[in-house]
Amino acid sequence: MSDSGDLQVTHVALLPSAGMGHLTPFLRLAALLTAHNVHVTFITPSPTVSLAESQSLSHLFTTFPQITQKHLHLLPLDQPSANSEDPFYYHFELIRRSSHLLPPLLSSLCPPLSAIITDMSLVSTVTPLTDSLGLPNYIFFTSSAKMLTIYVSFHTMLGPNHEIEDHTKVSGLEQIPKAWIPPPLLQGGNNLLKTFFIENGKKMTESSGILVNTYESIERETLAALNEGKVLRKLPSVIAIGPLAPCTFEESQQLAWLDDQLTGSVLYVSFGSRTAMSRDQIRELGDGLVRSGCRFLWAVKDKKVDVEDDEKLIEVLGQGLLERVKENGLAVKNWLNQEEILSHPAIGGFLSHCGWNSLTEALWNGVRILAWPQHGDQKINADLVERIGLGTWDKSWGWGEGEMLVKAQVIAERVREIMGNKLLRLQTDHIREEARMAVGDGGSSTKRLYALIETWKRVQIV
Repeated sequence: MSDSGDLQVTHVALLPSAGMGHLTPFLRLAALLTAHNVHVTFITPSPTVSLAESQSLSHLFTTFPQITQKHLHLLPLDQPSANSEDPFYYHFELIRRSSHLLPPLLSSLCPPLSAIITDMSLVSTVTPLTDSLGLPNYIFFTSSAKMLTIYVSFHTMLGPNHEIEDHTKVSGLEQIPKAWIPPPLLQGGNNLLKTFFIENGKKMTESSGILVNTYESIERETLAALNEGKVLRKLPSVIAIGPLAPCTFEESQQLAWLDDQLTGSVLYVSFGSRTAMSRDQIRELGDGLVRSGCRFLWAVKDKKVDVEDDEKLIEVLGQGLLERVKENGLAVKNWLNQEEILSHPAIGGFLSHCGWNSLTEALWNGVRILAWPQHGDQKINADLVERIGLGTWDKSWGWGEGEMLVKAQVIAERVREIMGNKLLRLQTDHIREEARMAVGDGGSSTKRLYALIETWKRVQIV
């Protein structure tokens, strides 16, 4: 490597993984880097799983023609290494198995790359490849810093039978209840999520740095523990660059119904792009929303992949419930631009699964959250919601994926509580301001991003 100073064109490749939870922060990061005069090449694993992914990518490249698009054409998978009924986890494996196609693609890029930013789920397969090219490889961890502590140390927590204790102790931090750990990690035997955590967690120490879509004021203690070597020795710098702001390329979708509602009067109800509730739970939820007496906008979803979610509302809810819903709210089956919804003045609360993107969008807009975790990192995220004063979490509801049926009356009570909590509204206004300060001029995340770009400017791959 040679040092060419500021004359060097800073060229960075981005390699995301499957699902909007992973893709959305990569899209926003691409836009942010482009705004800072970084030449971005965006590597798109093809095909995608969902229609939402394809549309979002199309909007990015239309809005930012200066971003170079390259395709990583995925090879068919004959023998999966572990069983999974989740199409997104299966797609992770497809990308991993096709990653050996990356070196010639990366080597052919011009001007030469200063670095690549790789999704957290691809660390173990991509790191040896970038090492062989002498290419700095930064990992983008698309969840919280708290979840990162589990990710990098999970392989150290396992006992002889690959099981963990009732409370998970992360070095340098407080214990984490076993009930908050993603259920697949607690299962015996092998599964894709468990394999990803073990293999990728071990390889994180070999990366050039770890980027996280978070910021100092909400995760100061955790970030300090990671960077001081308390969680795992030899871990590279963990760089908080969030919260990544929504971008202008994200599709606009005006809802006239919202425009007719009073300021702060509407609860937005959505459980993300890949959560599918049981039909019984969907109907209990609908009944609870109606009983609450609050106005609501409800994104109804009963299939994990959007292209398969083709049943009409009347089939999902039933005629009687659908008519009752119309009295106080609006239920939709089509895709909604969540950021646009959350930024609307009529929105006063958010019943959410607590995916990390949803959480950061809520704090960016100062919207209270009623947390109902469904899978993955979402209980860890829900705990953060409570700790920073962004919302509430009824832990008795458990995981949403068929663990128990939460009844309508209980849902109605919690909705009324969150929508009537004026103190929480004041707290979320303060959180909103702190979030925007972090990425504003002189903010903690802005300073770290500038420093990172300066590092890339000094790098030239020979």
